[in-house]
Amino acid sequence: MKKYVLIPAYCPDQRLPSFVRSLSESGLTPVITDDGSPKEYETIFEQCRNWAEVLRHDTNRGKGAALKTMLAWLMEKETEEYAAVTADADGQHALSDVIRCVDAAASHPSSLVLGVRDFSGPDVPEKSRTGNRVTAAAFRFITGRSLSDTQTGLRAFHCSLAEDLYQTKGDRYEYEMNMLLDCVRKDIPFYEIEIDTIYENNNECSHFRPVRDSLRILKPVLMFALSSLTGFLIDWSGFILFSSFMPVIAANVTARILSASANYEINRRVVFKDGRSSTSLCRYALSALVILVLNSCMLYTLVNGAGMNRFAAKLLCECSLFFLSYLIQRSFVFNRKGVLQ
Repeated sequence: MKKYVLIPAYCPDQRLPSFVRSLSESGLTPVITDDGSPKEYETIFEQCRNWAEVLRHDTNRGKGAALKTMLAWLMEKETEEYAAVTADADGQHALSDVIRCVDAAASHPSSLVLGVRDFSGPDVPEKSRTGNRVTAAAFRFITGRSLSDTQTGLRAFHCSLAEDLYQTKGDRYEYEMNMLLDCVRKDIPFYEIEIDTIYENNNECSHFRPVRDSLRILKPVLMFALSSLTGFLIDWSGFILFSSFMPVIAANVTARILSASANYEINRRVVFKDGRSSTSLCRYALSALVILVLNSCMLYTLVNGAGMNRFAAKLLCECSLFFLSYLIQRSFVFNRKGVLQ
């Protein structure tokens, strides 16, 4: 079985030619995408051509786009069975780990193999430690699955998964998180292999932008929050209107029905991208009923039992049930199997 190493590269240094040479001498086939690097880097890529296939983007399009260019090249070129592993161009992956991961992909054709790092060591830069904690927590919240390292660039796969990975959306760093999310949606299992944790010069060569790229990575949660805010505004406006001539609980139920209808469509089409409206609608109606009962009970207790202002009580109830609503929709309403993960 042929084994490839896919390397997205933007403004690499002299470590890249040495890295691809060692890969080639180990029996692997390196493939590089020059992601729009300036002309002064042409000599580095020319050196790499001695041991690797070099593809090129005329402009910088992002890590995700570079990886998909190599995936497209592989799917067009290869007609035989193969395995491939993605690796970074900055010297942070040991040759032995690259080999172990691609060998694991060949042995586990149905799984996405992840080379996971240990972030507890004293030599790990704080930016990397914090970034992984944030994204790992977000991934666990979004999917209910735990991964040791959601930001690893060392990911291996059998050729049977190439089309699935190519279809993943995103052209920049969000592509890697979207890849993991798509694997969860498509029931593709993960196979983790512990690898060496290598950071050169405190990871200064990384092109990861903490704020902008973290926002891209956390997009699913942010989109759900925006959807919930839209539903809340509809709910709040309706509650104010209906409570002027209805009892508090009746106004709450009527407003929730209106907001739930809008919230369902936004979440189905935008957040969870679920196309089976008839199936998810029944689940959403059930979950909305559960949330409504909890919401109404809390509202009644706060207003009639504790004497709280009805508008303040309504706000408190909505905020309290936000995370519960997300978990139910993620795990039950828009889950492909319709069961808790």
